[in-house]
Amino acid sequence: MLTYRNMVMAGQPLPPLADTGFKAFSQTDEDGILLCLFSIIGMDNKTCVEICAGDGIECNTANLIINHGWHGLLADGDNARVAKGTEFYRTLPNTRVFPPRFVRSWVTRHGINSLLRDHGFSGDIGLLSLDLDGVDYWIWDAIEVVTPRVVIVEYQDMLGPERACTVPYADDFLCDSFPKTGGMPNFAGASLGAFVKLAHRKGYRLVGVNRYGFNAFFVRNGLGDDVFPEIDPRTCFSHPKVVWGIRERFPTTASLPWVDV
Repeated sequence: MLTYRNMVMAGQPLPPLADTGFKAFSQTDEDGILLCLFSIIGMDNKTCVEICAGDGIECNTANLIINHGWHGLLADGDNARVAKGTEFYRTLPNTRVFPPRFVRSWVTRHGINSLLRDHGFSGDIGLLSLDLDGVDYWIWDAIEVVTPRVVIVEYQDMLGPERACTVPYADDFLCDSFPKTGGMPNFAGASLGAFVKLAHRKGYRLVGVNRYGFNAFFVRNGLGDDVFPEIDPRTCFSHPKVVWGIRERFPTTASLPWVDV
């Protein structure tokens, strides 16, 4: 992080964001990308929220909480995962003095703001991570009580670069109700184009995606604009996994009720 800061101060270009990734606790290379972003835009507010965090051990906020002293709200709808994560952070030496808040909650757009506010999270926060495999677009759209510096969302890469669409909203939406390909949910989430449009409306810009092209990073406008400029979403669909998904996965859902946004 100090190297990145010194490079910027010296007027040297940073490496491409895609080359800064590494995995500590994240699913792929999100941990490294986040540290690069926060090294420049700052960690003035070390608070984070992760919706559908699983057990909280492999997720986007864990490295910040465990190794960088952040405080977080982790939410998931599965009792067993929440119990496992609660025990993990309660006994981990780095977090047992003041562990993150880990709550069991089925997240809806009508309840998301109360969930955040009731657990002490409002206003400016460092990071928001969404990975619901479902109504992610509608949840970010509904969030009003926090203003993250960085937002990570999982997008449906098989929808390609041109579509701006999402699954329809339902409180009880379950991706498991629809066919999967290679273990991946097909009728779930939203396209990158949909998230880019929503981000623009909320005051954010797309600055990069993870290695395999399914997690997108958005930075709030006014933070590191010159260092992390907005990128063209069409550049985010070159990985062979993504190309395969557009070809093989999308046709299985082409007739389903995607909602244009």
